[in-house]
Amino acid sequence: MPESRDRKDILLEAGLTLASELSLPIVLQRIVDLAAQVTDARYGALGVIGDDSNLVEFVTTGISDQERRAIGPLPTGRGVLGLLIHEPKPVRIKNIAEHPKSVGFPAHHPPMRSFLGAPVQAMGRVFGNIYLAEKRTAAEFSDEDQKSLIVLATQAGAAIANASLYEEVRSREQWLAALRDITNRVLSGDEQASLLESIAEHARKVAAADAATVVSVSQTPGELVVAAAVGARSSEMRGQTLPADGSISGAVMKSGQPLSFDDVSADRRAFQPIVRLGRHGPAVFVPLRVPGGAAGTLMVTRLKGSSRFDERRVRLVETLADQASVAIEYGRAQTELQRLGLMEERERIAKELHDGIIQSLFAVGMSLQGTALMANSPDVSARIERAVEELDKVIRDLRNYIFGLRPGILADRQLDQALRLLGEEMQSGSRARVEVDVDASVAASLSARSAQIVQLTREALSNVARHAKASRASVRLGRHGSEAVLTVEDNGVGFDSSRDSKGSGIANMRARAANLGGSLEVTSEEGKGTKLLITFPI
Repeated sequence: MPESRDRKDILLEAGLTLASELSLPIVLQRIVDLAAQVTDARYGALGVIGDDSNLVEFVTTGISDQERRAIGPLPTGRGVLGLLIHEPKPVRIKNIAEHPKSVGFPAHHPPMRSFLGAPVQAMGRVFGNIYLAEKRTAAEFSDEDQKSLIVLATQAGAAIANASLYEEVRSREQWLAALRDITNRVLSGDEQASLLESIAEHARKVAAADAATVVSVSQTPGELVVAAAVGARSSEMRGQTLPADGSISGAVMKSGQPLSFDDVSADRRAFQPIVRLGRHGPAVFVPLRVPGGAAGTLMVTRLKGSSRFDERRVRLVETLADQASVAIEYGRAQTELQRLGLMEERERIAKELHDGIIQSLFAVGMSLQGTALMANSPDVSARIERAVEELDKVIRDLRNYIFGLRPGILADRQLDQALRLLGEEMQSGSRARVEVDVDASVAASLSARSAQIVQLTREALSNVARHAKASRASVRLGRHGSEAVLTVEDNGVGFDSSRDSKGSGIANMRARAANLGGSLEVTSEEGKGTKLLITFPI
């Protein structure tokens, strides 16, 4: 046992040592080591108490890492350990097993008899408790040991307060630096993928986490995707997909409220392939809120077996996520402005082509036709008529180009008009009667892809006119769940659909359907007509 003078020297040196250290993890470990040294204890621990009065961290001395892993999870604060949590005052016990509050030890726990504990107070609250066990040179801890531990616990409280304040200042500095960097990246026009990676990395640092991910909505309905990942196993997690329904990210997006877990792998909603990849334990999921809902989630996580995230770090991640949401929305708004600018430019070019060049070509064609009437030579008249026919082809080509340049003229209800016009054109150029039935609400939701839909319908009707020898055909555009369904059907001669006829252009239409993100199904029999079913997401 340390002599009285030695003990005082150790306590004085301990106060100076603890006051000079600003790293909280190092402070906690030094407190435990010094407590065991000054009281001649074989084992020591410092239990950090969370907001819910449970132990959230357990720093030990005298126990190897292998022994700690064998013991298992953190103590829950029951039994003798719970005495100090519920009544923060020194406790000295000769034999733990004989105490009425004792609940025994877990498997693989080293045997312990004598016990000494004292609360550590910091910043006006009980930060945690120092636990000592197994006095080396006596059957139990002495009154002097208890007094020394109280002095050390007081010094520890001041040291923890300093280290905690320093850590909080550093966290806020990191948070401010993160906000500044995100704002600069947004204003400089960084691509969204790079921006999301930066947000995830800043969140990881602010939360003192091992990994962070940003999950966003994918192009497939009901599916989410890991859009950004940093930290442990990030390259393997990036691009992983998960369902919106039944997943933690989906629940957070739906509720708009964050969720915190001591061990996310134990939650049935956790998408286990991603959890296993990162060996996730403690985790926090925060929604990326945008007008009308959430655009995704920001998750920070620590490796399995690590301490949980405290409330202060959770709040920092939440505020960072809110700023990140603003950045994402700003980026989307900029993209939309660029898209609208491009559409306006295309509209302008199309208008100039239609109102200027086509009208001029019409005038030239009419002038040439007048000249042909006045020509005395049949050969000259014939050549002029051929030139007029070529001008008509050029005008038709220009109109097709204008059609491609001006998707705006097909927007909303005008897609309906364009499909009806295609039916009328086929009906006037053939003996088939063409019926067109279009769901206006579906047409409105497909305005961005109107040009592709009309081109696909035009090709399908062209095949009917050239090959089907039909007396009746129909075009229908409707909805089935989250998908649009375009049907082109005729009562013509049909063909063997087990082989794609080169003349039917089926392969080309399959490619157009694939460009829409959908598929083409062909049903046909010789003598029984043909049905084309094109399905693609709305």
